[in-house]
Amino acid sequence: MRIALVGYGKMGKIIDEIATSRGHEVVAKLNETPTTENLNNPDVVIEFSQPEVAFSNIKSCLEQRIPVVCGTTGWLHQKPEIEAIAKQNNSAFLYGSNFSLGVNLFFALNEKLAALMKDFDNDYQVQLEEIHHTHKKDAPSGTAISLAEGIIKNHPKFNAWKLHDTEGEQLGIFAIREDEVPGTHSVYYRSEVDEIEIKHTAFSRKGFALGAVIAAEWIVGKEGIFSMNDVLGL
Repeated sequence: MRIALVGYGKMGKIIDEIATSRGHEVVAKLNETPTTENLNNPDVVIEFSQPEVAFSNIKSCLEQRIPVVCGTTGWLHQKPEIEAIAKQNNSAFLYGSNFSLGVNLFFALNEKLAALMKDFDNDYQVQLEEIHHTHKKDAPSGTAISLAEGIIKNHPKFNAWKLHDTEGEQLGIFAIREDEVPGTHSVYYRSEVDEIEIKHTAFSRKGFALGAVIAAEWIVGKEGIFSMNDVLGL
C-alpha cells in the first residue's frame, strides 16, 4: 500500500518503521494539514496527531475520499460529524482509542466482566485507573474512556464516567501521569472482603503501531464506519 502518515511524532515514526518492514511505501510524513498536494496520492491515511488538529486533518482526507485510520484521542465530541463526512464522501473511517491486539481483547473481557458483575452491585464498587507518560495531553486516556463506556453499556447502574472516584451513577477513572509509561489500565471491583481486578500493561508503543498498520491494511477498498472489533472479528 501507499500510506500517508498525518502526525509524525513518536508514534508516527514507529508506524513508519513497521509499515516499511511489512512492505508498504510511506509516501507522506506530515505535521501540517494534509492536502491533495502533500499527501502524494495514498491508498490510506494513518492519523496520529494532536486533539486540536485531528478533526481538520481527518475531514480533509475524507473529503478527498481517502480512507482514514485514526488513533488521536481527545477530540471525540466531533466524531459524529466526521462519521457523517465519511458517509457523504463514500469513504471509510476507523477510530481506535487503542490499536493493540491485547487491549482490544481486554475491552471484550471488560464488557464480559461488567455484565457478570451487574447482579452484584450491592457487594462490589467498581473503579478504573489509567497510568500514562507525562507527555500525554488528555486525561483520562481514550482507552480508559472506552473501558468506561464498555462498563456503562453492560452495567445498568452507570450512565456516565467522571475523573477520580466513582460516585453514584458516575463511574470513576483515576488518571495518573508518570515518566515514560506507555500505558497501564486497570478495572477493579472491590468489596469489604475481596477485590477482582483485570489489568493491561503495555511495554512499548510497538503494539499500538502494529495494530494501526493492520487496520490500515484491512480498511483499503472499504466504505463505512469501522472499529478494531471489525478488523479483529471480535
